[in-house]
Amino acid sequence: MRPTSIVLFERLFLLSLAIALVNGFLQYDALVAQVGNDPALAQLGWGSGAILVVMAISLLIPLLLWYFIARRASNIAKWILVVMTLLGLLFVNLDPGQLGSLAGIASLAVTILQLVAIVLLFRADARTWLSDDADDAEAP
Repeated sequence: MRPTSIVLFERLFLLSLAIALVNGFLQYDALVAQVGNDPALAQLGWGSGAILVVMAISLLIPLLLWYFIARRASNIAKWILVVMTLLGLLFVNLDPGQLGSLAGIASLAVTILQLVAIVLLFRADARTWLSDDADDAEAP
């Protein structure tokens, strides 16, 4: 049986991904316009298809990490997620003008949910479950 911290991690992390996905689709037209207005990206041939590919990859990688952490008790996946999240924090937009928009609020909610979810991975029950010493029988 999975520990409470892992179950809570899973719920919060998946909720954050769902919010990010909805936010991405709500911002899709603005992203297409932004890419269309950038001559360098236009020269590369980037358009709406490229945006969808980036959105899919941006969802697929965290989903894979979630699976390996929450379902396969992978400590390596935990640390990959921690490093990726810390690197992602460098790009968080804290512009007060943006934070008042729906997209800004959603992005902030996603960031907070993911940080709380990751903190749960460092609680004692999660550390034990994710440790290399844990019995393989405990991981589903």
